[in-house]
Amino acid sequence: MSTGNNGYNGYLSCDANGAKEKGAYYTPDPVVRSLLCWAVRNSDDRLLDPSCGDGRFIAGHPNSVGIELDPFATPAAIHRAPKAMVHEGDFFEWAKNTEERFECAAGNPPFIRYQRFKGVQRQRAIALCAELGATFSRLTSSWPLFLVVTAHLLHRGGRMAFVVPAEIGHAPYSAPLIEYLAEHFDHLQIVAVRKKLFPELSEDCWLLYADGKGGSTSHIKLSAQEQFVFHEMPPTGTTSVNVETWRNSWNKRLRPFLLPVAARNLYERLASDENSLRFREFAQVNIGYVSGANDFFHLRPSEVEKLRIPNSCLQTTVRNARSLPPVQVNTSAVSRWLREDRKTLLLRLRKEEKLPESVLAYLRTSQAMQAAEAYKCRTRNPWYVVPDVKIPDFFLSYMSGRRVSFVQNAARCTCTNSLHAVLLKDKAMLPRIQAALRSGVFQFSCEIEGHPLGGGMLKLEPREAGNILIPPETALSEGVKKVAQDGIAALQAWRHYEAA
Repeated sequence: MSTGNNGYNGYLSCDANGAKEKGAYYTPDPVVRSLLCWAVRNSDDRLLDPSCGDGRFIAGHPNSVGIELDPFATPAAIHRAPKAMVHEGDFFEWAKNTEERFECAAGNPPFIRYQRFKGVQRQRAIALCAELGATFSRLTSSWPLFLVVTAHLLHRGGRMAFVVPAEIGHAPYSAPLIEYLAEHFDHLQIVAVRKKLFPELSEDCWLLYADGKGGSTSHIKLSAQEQFVFHEMPPTGTTSVNVETWRNSWNKRLRPFLLPVAARNLYERLASDENSLRFREFAQVNIGYVSGANDFFHLRPSEVEKLRIPNSCLQTTVRNARSLPPVQVNTSAVSRWLREDRKTLLLRLRKEEKLPESVLAYLRTSQAMQAAEAYKCRTRNPWYVVPDVKIPDFFLSYMSGRRVSFVQNAARCTCTNSLHAVLLKDKAMLPRIQAALRSGVFQFSCEIEGHPLGGGMLKLEPREAGNILIPPETALSEGVKKVAQDGIAALQAWRHYEAA
């Protein structure tokens, strides 16, 4: 049996010259052997790999069909799997026209991001999935589309086993895939693997197994493993996730089911409390401004003095979360930044205002001409007016490591888009927020509602920040902090940000 498969973990396909430099990585042998064992039950089973790369999956089962778009990889697949049938071309075009059906499927589909997965192939894939009853948004990566169409090509009773990105545990675009598989298979299982399958990648990968095509299931089986080891059968130790619970209570996310039971029960109890609120109910969470040319628009005090820019054209800004004090941005913090001559002064000009001669002179410099050609600048009129400059009540970190920062803005600063600008619609909520911070529930909620990013970071999109849970103070009993901390540690370990 052969080793590995070409999984396009990145944007580009594999070619014969330097696959790793171009973003192609190969599935470890124990994973390949396991997935083939899970999918193939008889030597006569017809196996499909919708993106076969250099043929490492189809080489493991002679009665196979592989589809591969990359002309560099196809000859390698034919050479590696001489008994298999290999088609070079677009899988979705092939699937639309083929009458072949299969007992099983296995592989490692392309993890192409939506920004690079475009054009006719993307349109064809989304349209075909819609015909099959799976509706995906324009932000969908390629791999869920491969799996839906592959599932459609299976005979009744068929099985499929695939490497998938860990995003299946939290990404909104993975939800239509899970819904589709639950509606079309008797058994749906996700194997979450904490230790990276591909150590050289920032992306975590899990495994997906579906069996009994033609049936349906009301539960998703989730198996959590510290590291992957070869299994002839899918792992039996599972958490049974009710699809309705996944859909309605957990915002179509599987990551919360990696938590210790006590931590998950705590969050469920707090979320179901009729007096609990979500951030969006009493606060506005917005991304800070985008200058379009940071070096031009952000000035040091020494530069301001040299250029003679008046204070009326400047606004003190917080550039990133690293600049934030633990609790409050106050005049003392701003004074320190200014003494240290940091680039913390935003050139804030307004439409139709008469500009001082010193500012006009700055706008005529070569640096200004270069800034005016930057994409964000050249698409606005006038180019030098930075939009969406807000003075928030609080700053909330957009990406975080150990701790999500929530810092009061007592100095009336603004912030860049590396932070969230939070406006409280109800100032009476502040004591409840502070209680949630002290109890650890605020950070715990951020870990659950946010999602992991490469390098162990936690990312909070605005809609995710809007879901941060603020329970009533009466619900935060003495034991809550320990359980919340256990939950935080567990999710940080899964995003590879373990305690030292």
